[in-house]
Amino acid sequence: MRLLFVSHSLPPHGRPLANVGGMQRVALKLHETLEARAEEGALDYDALLLRSAWRTVHLKTPVFLARAGWRIAQAARRNAVDVVLFSSMVTAGLAVPLQGLLRRHGVRTAAIVHGLDVTTPFPPYQWFVPTVFDALDAVLPVSRATRQACLDRSASSAQLRVVPNGIDTDRFEAPGDRAAARQVLEDDVGVAAPPPPPDGLLLCSVGRQVERKGTAWFVDAVMPRLPDDVHYWIAGDGPQLDAIEAAIARHNLSSRVRLLGRVPNDTLARLYRGADLFIMPNVPVEDDMEGFGIVLLEAGQCGTPAVAAELEGIQDVIDDGVNGHLVAPESPEAFMDAIAAYRNDPDALDAAAQRARRYTEDTFGWPAVADTYLSVLRTVWSRGTPPDAGDDVGTADRPAARSRRT
Repeated sequence: MRLLFVSHSLPPHGRPLANVGGMQRVALKLHETLEARAEEGALDYDALLLRSAWRTVHLKTPVFLARAGWRIAQAARRNAVDVVLFSSMVTAGLAVPLQGLLRRHGVRTAAIVHGLDVTTPFPPYQWFVPTVFDALDAVLPVSRATRQACLDRSASSAQLRVVPNGIDTDRFEAPGDRAAARQVLEDDVGVAAPPPPPDGLLLCSVGRQVERKGTAWFVDAVMPRLPDDVHYWIAGDGPQLDAIEAAIARHNLSSRVRLLGRVPNDTLARLYRGADLFIMPNVPVEDDMEGFGIVLLEAGQCGTPAVAAELEGIQDVIDDGVNGHLVAPESPEAFMDAIAAYRNDPDALDAAAQRARRYTEDTFGWPAVADTYLSVLRTVWSRGTPPDAGDDVGTADRPAARSRRT
């Protein structure tokens, strides 16, 4: 199988923070893993990639898509490609004008779907989405919630196969002593606010602060009801920062809630390892779903169990009681109860941390996820549809067949 990967979501070389987010990390890690497979001689692989900072990607994408469309067409005419994998519905739009040409030359197409790339509430885009599905041979949503969003927009169930996102198991060092990790974190971020008491709980959240993340709701509805020795540190920027700051001021929480802004990768790792619990308090927002939740995997890899809203794609990441807890969305009592279970119980917290790390690496490591993609794509290549997996989410057996590499 000769595979061509097309993505507009990669950050510039050497500047990983210039374009960050779940979709971007998936594209980058999948490309790196497939490239490694090719170097091992296990895959015939090529890629068309746009590397751009977030602030300029919208300007560069149209030109990239035009060039990528021309190169895909040339590869098909030369009989140089068997399957084209698009990293999102944005690049998958190329399948529409190329549909006839690709099918005449026996080229199969598949697209990864993340969530917002299918639910964006722009009427012309929503009109176009079913047309893209019609042009694709396979649609690979990252969660069951995203799968349902595809079905709601006229994707065929025969096209669909859920493939979860993955985590780079080497990205963060294994967690060590939590007290030492807490001290390293406090030294790193400075003394803008008092640190949590040594025996208190430190909660953290990471992500672009948009309404669906629920961070402002959590600060407003949950933090005032938690004991004073429970602190909350938030990494990431976004349009909800004003609402978060207003909630902090309204409840006089400046000594317990800290906004860190965008942080470099080293600080992010220290935050995950120094915190006791990762909080993902998402709230339902029409047409803006959480397709998966890569940050949950990052926290789990660092041994930080999650307390997360039982909502959308989050449900495919958290196995309740294993790598964290799923609680009712927008329920202060549910979040308070889950957090309180670990307060003043370091043994329970240590056991939860070990479970979270082990489960995350065993279930969501990129080698296993990449093998799932390759297994699905090989089936698409051979018969035109993904294997029948229903609603199941998981990794496929590692394929034995190996493709030639030129």
